Amino acid sequence: MSNATDLSIAEEFAARVKRENQRNRVTQIAPIIVLLVIIGIFGILNKDFISGTNFITILAQLSVPLIVSLGVTFVVLMGSIDLSVDGVMGLTAAVVSLLVANTKTAMDLGLMGIVITVLIGAAAGFVTGFIQVKAKIPSFMVSFGMSSVAAGIALITYSGIPATIQDSMFRGIALNKFLGIPILTWIAFVVFIIAYILQEYTPFGRYVYAIGDDESIPRQAGINVDRVKILAFTWSGLCIGLGGIIGSARLGRGTVLVGKGNLFPVMTAIVVGGTALSGGKGGVMNTLLGALIVTVLQNGLVLMGVDPYFQAAIQGIIIIIAVSLSVTRGRGTIMK
Repeated sequence: MSNATDLSIAEEFAARVKRENQRNRVTQIAPIIVLLVIIGIFGILNKDFISGTNFITILAQLSVPLIVSLGVTFVVLMGSIDLSVDGVMGLTAAVVSLLVANTKTAMDLGLMGIVITVLIGAAAGFVTGFIQVKAKIPSFMVSFGMSSVAAGIALITYSGIPATIQDSMFRGIALNKFLGIPILTWIAFVVFIIAYILQEYTPFGRYVYAIGDDESIPRQAGINVDRVKILAFTWSGLCIGLGGIIGSARLGRGTVLVGKGNLFPVMTAIVVGGTALSGGKGGVMNTLLGALIVTVLQNGLVLMGVDPYFQAAIQGIIIIIAVSLSVTRGRGTIMK
């Protein structure tokens, strides 16, 4: 009798594993199918969509959401969330404009100004992570507060009158191309490679997945979970800061408005790509696909002359569906 029972349990477990594997395969393939469908629809509706010029435009538009999403992805993989995107991007945009040649200050630090500003972004992420793990406050509350603090500091730095950037090298980051591809896109690809290496070939990447899957297990194994969380938020802040720098290079001015409205497409890219908000599933490859979907969709809607408010509504519907699927795949806790 016990043998029959054991066999039944084994068969049930095998069936469960099979269903889980099937769901995972669907999750991996779905973003690719969605991307191809969107490209096909816009390609039929508007011939300009499939032109070489528009392809380069899409690559340029992809850079900022991809870079920022690659940072936030590691936080989401832990089952946490980083809502500081808009404020920290605004802060780094304002700061870098005052450190390179500009109309408001005598500073002209060039590349060093960019490095300092990236570190400021990383520092903002570090503070968010430190407060979250030490004070044991939910990540969405801490990071949302950090966004407001960063935006306030940004406004103070330029006293209401943004600096106009005069550094030709810095502006060239947004305007120039290499091998026909925007430099911005090359920077995004480099960040993607770094993020992929961190995820796949370092203990840090494995620990991030383990924390998202079940935080108690790595703690019992002696892993410093708090340290990993702080590092994940620091990496997120670094990428957000870089996104703000690129945004200011594009605009040619250092204003807090550079960061406005970036959180929504970033989170959309992450969840649409297949990374679960409950943590432990997904990764940077999913984020790349998600960022492509968001960018291609936005580009196509603009070419079709769709009203910006309808564009926001469409994005909202997409993220609601994606989050619903993410919660279904999860295990109960969505944010830590």
